[in-house]
Amino acid sequence: MPTPSVPRPEYPRPQFVRDDWLNLNGTWQFETDRGDSGLERGLLDRALTGEILVPFPPESELSGIGDTDFLEAVWYRRVLTLPSAWAGRRVLLHFGAVDHDTTVWANGTEVARHRGGFTPFTADLGDLAGSGEVTLTVRARDARSGPQARGKQAVQYANHDCNYTRVTGIWQTVWLEPVPDVHLRRPRITPDLAGSAFHLELPLSGNRPGHRVRAVLTDSDGEVCRAEARADLDLAPRLYLPVPEERLRVWGPEDPHLYDLRIELLDPADEVIDSAESYAGLRAVGIRGKAVTLNGRPVFQRLVLDQGWYPDGLMTAPTDAALVQDIEIAMEAGFNGARLHQKVFEERFLYHADRLGYLVWGEFGDWGCETGGSSGDNQQPDASYTAQWLEALERDYSHPSIIGWCPLNETYQKLHDRITQLDAVTRAMFLATKAMDTTRPVLDTSGYAHRVIETDIYDSHSYEQDPAAFQRQMSGLAKDEPYVNTHEKGATWSVPYAGQPYFVSEFGGIWWDPAAAAAYSGENRTESWGYGERVRDEEEFHARFEGLTGVLLDDPAMFGYCYTQLTDVFQERNGVYRFDRGTKLDIERIRAAQIRPAAIEEQDPA
Repeated sequence: MPTPSVPRPEYPRPQFVRDDWLNLNGTWQFETDRGDSGLERGLLDRALTGEILVPFPPESELSGIGDTDFLEAVWYRRVLTLPSAWAGRRVLLHFGAVDHDTTVWANGTEVARHRGGFTPFTADLGDLAGSGEVTLTVRARDARSGPQARGKQAVQYANHDCNYTRVTGIWQTVWLEPVPDVHLRRPRITPDLAGSAFHLELPLSGNRPGHRVRAVLTDSDGEVCRAEARADLDLAPRLYLPVPEERLRVWGPEDPHLYDLRIELLDPADEVIDSAESYAGLRAVGIRGKAVTLNGRPVFQRLVLDQGWYPDGLMTAPTDAALVQDIEIAMEAGFNGARLHQKVFEERFLYHADRLGYLVWGEFGDWGCETGGSSGDNQQPDASYTAQWLEALERDYSHPSIIGWCPLNETYQKLHDRITQLDAVTRAMFLATKAMDTTRPVLDTSGYAHRVIETDIYDSHSYEQDPAAFQRQMSGLAKDEPYVNTHEKGATWSVPYAGQPYFVSEFGGIWWDPAAAAAYSGENRTESWGYGERVRDEEEFHARFEGLTGVLLDDPAMFGYCYTQLTDVFQERNGVYRFDRGTKLDIERIRAAQIRPAAIEEQDPA
């Protein structure tokens, strides 16, 4: 039930939509708690001294605060009256994401705790809808030091290198929905292209005698099929939805067809007591030799690194249209997908990727566990990494646009004969991913420190700027001796390559800033930088871009690449577009360099 005055009013969970809900974005009371002493000072029990516009973080301009100093803790408070029509139902309070350690109180009673800045969580408020006025209080702690999954948030005061302004507290939509005592939980939708069907798991909050679940699949011509099952036995009933041949449409970049799906929970009298709208795409991801296939054929992954930052909202998109724009400008430039880099993107981005046919890798913002040095135990990810990653997998499992998972990125650490914290957590996250999802390939880490010998995908990062040298660097893949990242002094970071599909998941990063082109040489990581020696003019940029991408497109054993990056981000000036998404290059030339057939696509698919 959003109103025009509410920022980011869209339904935040587009693959599991209930009709009845209340968006809590807007003005909240707010107070900074730099010493994290607010609980002792009584902030839980009194009105706060300031205001903030949720869901924008307090460091952002759009929040109305713009405080970019370290914020060890922040407090939010909102008093609201729940709709009287909700009386008799349980009220669920949802947070899209809050950075980093969160405690939630309702009318002074603690109702939720959550660790992690990228993933959603829910507080069950019980039957508070019948109690009139409700006071919600939220405290978010965001330590400035110590291992913590931060993504690209700077741990120094100012932006530096490829680290950006911090984000603290609420940065995605907050919302309420009423549900019956026994209700549907988020479904898991598994496409089965070989069997021309969808498999559904429908988790329930509990079972009651005589209850049933029903799912109805439809397209533009009406009902395709339906299925029912008892809901009084299994905590997660399973349904099978076959798609007749004459109604079969396969999801892919050329035709991102989505079926509509309605899910219902019925009581013994055949009354619908809970229901939700969803959608599904029928597609298959596979591995054939060195190729990663989509719907049975090699599709070269022309990916772009998308970091999802905005000048005015930081990690929060200012509008839903801004999410769409990032996909559309990437596709205009010839990319068919993205690595969603060092951030778990909000779910509405994936919804737009689903409907636009944009291929994405689901990733995690793991940076922040580096303790310094390179002794072989300098990476210290903890159990919260695996917990957050499982939350991300659960949220995003059913999105057809996701064609691969990668929980870690550039976890550089020497490989030696001791099993380290990094080894244990990398394996835990890999196994958690494989346990949660058997349908997509998993890359244990993107670049630098592969620690899982059976990883489905192998990769490297290279910012070599000379196309000829880049060609020589990549030439070993034909002999199963691909380029593998190592320490600058030659120390080994990774387990050996074992013949998996291989791609260069970061390359390019070519600096171009027309306003500063006169000072083209060198590299400045404070004010304006990209990788390697700067190009002198736009013509040199295009020549380098075409040369680097051509090396990878022409390699018959290379299944894709990821170019760094979609937009400039603060001090980084290596985007295809400006930070404000304005044009700075001849996009038609960027597109033309990429859209020609890749060598792996031209091979016999049999």
